[in-house]
Amino acid sequence: MSASRQLRDTLTDQLTEDGALAEPEWRDAARAVARELFTGSYFRPVPGSVPTGYRPVQKDEPGWLEGVYADETLITQLDGRVRPDDTAGATVTGNPSSSSTLPSLVLRMWQQLDVEPGHRVLEIGTGTGYSTALGAHRLGDAHLTSVEYDPVVGAAAAAALKAAGFAPRLIIGDGLRGDPEGAPYDRLIATCSVRYLPLPWLYQVKPGGKILVTLSGWSYANALVLLDVTGPGEATGRFLPGYTSFMIARPHDRPPHPALALLPGEERPTRIDPAQLDTCTGGWVAQLAAPSAERLGAGAEQILWDVSTGSQARTAPHPQGGWTVVQRGPVRLWDRVESAVEQWQDAGEPHQEKFGITVSPVGQRVWLGTEDGPGWDLPI
Repeated sequence: MSASRQLRDTLTDQLTEDGALAEPEWRDAARAVARELFTGSYFRPVPGSVPTGYRPVQKDEPGWLEGVYADETLITQLDGRVRPDDTAGATVTGNPSSSSTLPSLVLRMWQQLDVEPGHRVLEIGTGTGYSTALGAHRLGDAHLTSVEYDPVVGAAAAAALKAAGFAPRLIIGDGLRGDPEGAPYDRLIATCSVRYLPLPWLYQVKPGGKILVTLSGWSYANALVLLDVTGPGEATGRFLPGYTSFMIARPHDRPPHPALALLPGEERPTRIDPAQLDTCTGGWVAQLAAPSAERLGAGAEQILWDVSTGSQARTAPHPQGGWTVVQRGPVRLWDRVESAVEQWQDAGEPHQEKFGITVSPVGQRVWLGTEDGPGWDLPI
């Protein structure tokens, strides 16, 4: 047995034992698809480096294959252009822009999508092609279409899929437009995150179909949601257990901005501990309340910055206890965040799985508990 097959079997057994891989059809896919065909060389973050440095791990160097079969996300591109083979072995800095997502998450999401034989599936974000290969193994090439935004990434994925013996339909283009020519679909799965549900998806998935996507934003908070399409342009769903994070779709990413200058404003005590924003659900609730803001800082010293309006909010500990906030600009960012976090606290600080979403052609609203509970509109 080859080293690759041994490592693949070990990973599959580990994911099965951990409960991440429950369905035998997906276990077969995990054993069959060689991840190394899709990752090639990859970057590893350098522990403790500021800003984060990334060391290239070249194909076939000692430890390379073992790294491929670790249950970890492998970064394969920085800043939309730099690949590991471009660095001459040097450690570099940059923003991750493409990756091979950790296998446990990829396989868990395919299972959560609840696909059945004969379903036609649209995948948004081909990436390295590893997830696409798993889907093609389970569904068959003819039932899977995958869209990739980056032509260089897409070409590499196409070559890897061919080498692995798969031939699903591949498209280079804006995944937020979906695939109008190939619609309708029974399922849609996204391996990037979005700030709101792109409207074309809601018309390209059949009523009764499902959409699985991670909702994110400019404050880096994420939540995975499974939606049932109830009609053209309409869907409803609940957020799922666990914590999921994906790179945001490039058209939904933060706009460029100048260096931040902290300016004077109106100061008052804050009613909530700013460190609540460092928790997964607390930060996500804050992002829902102030979707146009970027969040900086941590702990007692949070910074919210809305580039489009110039609005700012920043918190600090008070010498006599508690915290203060300074706000300026037309949008009182902390007022919105404070109110939303208090509503979440009043409900017992539940995990994201206690939230739901309702989508229609006129708006998209995330709500807590029930549809008539506290809610926040997505920035569509």
